[in-house]
Amino acid sequence: MNKTELVSALAEKSGVTKADAERVLSAFTETVTEQMKKGEKVQLIGFGTFEAPMSAARTSRNPRSGETIDVPAKRKPKFSAGKPLKEAVL
Repeated sequence: MNKTELVSALAEKSGVTKADAERVLSAFTETVTEQMKKGEKVQLIGFGTFEAPMSAARTSRNPRSGETIDVPAKRKPKFSAGKPLKEAVL
């Protein structure tokens, strides 16, 4: 399912226009992104948790040349499914 199909499904299930559904979906993704940038969790009970924990800085090696490279710390986006979602998908 792509974004257009998701917007259509949301509009149909909620009884709103596709334009309204797209605005809500865009607002949701922007809000989740902003919170993850700040290091905050977005927890939707029964669905899951969006977060972006900080990975530690580390030293790595270029496999081709053998040269060591310093990899800076960075945020890595992560989604953990909640128990009801996991059970529904099984």
